[in-house]
Amino acid sequence: MRVERLDLSEWGDALPNSGVEVFHTPEALSVLDEHATGDLRLYGGFKGQQPVGLFPLLVQDRSIGSAVLSPPPGFGVPRMGPMVMPTSPKQRKREKVNTAFIEAVLEDVGVDDSLTLFRSICSPDYDDPRPFSWSELGVATKFTYVLDLANESTDDVLTSFSKSLRREIRDGEELDIEITREGLDGARSVYEDTKVRYQEQDKTFPLSWEYVRDLVDAVDERSRVYVARTSDGRFLSGITVLYSDDAAFFWQGGTRATHENVSINSLLHWRVIEDVIEDPPMASVTSYDLMGANTERLCRYKSKFGADLVPYYVAESQGTGMDVAKRAYRMVSR
Repeated sequence: MRVERLDLSEWGDALPNSGVEVFHTPEALSVLDEHATGDLRLYGGFKGQQPVGLFPLLVQDRSIGSAVLSPPPGFGVPRMGPMVMPTSPKQRKREKVNTAFIEAVLEDVGVDDSLTLFRSICSPDYDDPRPFSWSELGVATKFTYVLDLANESTDDVLTSFSKSLRREIRDGEELDIEITREGLDGARSVYEDTKVRYQEQDKTFPLSWEYVRDLVDAVDERSRVYVARTSDGRFLSGITVLYSDDAAFFWQGGTRATHENVSINSLLHWRVIEDVIEDPPMASVTSYDLMGANTERLCRYKSKFGADLVPYYVAESQGTGMDVAKRAYRMVSR
């Protein structure tokens, strides 16, 4: 296998025809490169001229050492990590490609160095993280909820929801609420509403409007902004949705809001689901990822949608010394 660094154009040419996450696209990576600190490294593994592995990483050099990150923290990127596309369906050969590619990338970024902090949050499609473990990185399993909407009608999906969620959605149909898709102005409203919610909870909202604006604009049809307003145009709530080749992702917004005792968020999610079934941005989009199933309080709500629990993996440096390095890195990064 030949492993080399690619530019964005070469990266785009090497992407597979399906299964591409939104933050694996050249457009999203270009925005991250513009706004994040560090060196964007795009690794490609090839068998002859055929790409068999891709791995985007951001490398940040600090006085305390290096951080190798996929994705970089603080930019609202839920998952990134490697993509492995073996040319053979045989398990033995798939494992061989996966191991060789990951080992080559880890060696190039110097993961064995005691001053190198490594962290990768992988997509659910990357289902064999053992090469990270074999390189003495810690591997943890996380979860998300994914609602499969392929070959489903809206009536069938609504029936699969919990009784309380169905009631909320039906009650919402009687209210003076209009949910529409909006452009950058709507994205700005969702952004500001989310920022206020963080401030109310005494939390720092890490995203800048410039970054959100550039991302939504760059990924084009891979983003949609849903906004709920009263009949007189008053903003109630909204969410920004991003799209991989296969799924819609709840990305930003959805701050808690009720109108006449009905959850606006439930109505927003339902409109997104309706559009995935009846009017997706790409025909290949057939599921809705509710983004995260790791916080008990949030799971009580998200589980009402009857979605499947889907695992994904986090690989990172481990050990007492590395815990100290992580704390130091967070202090320097503030």
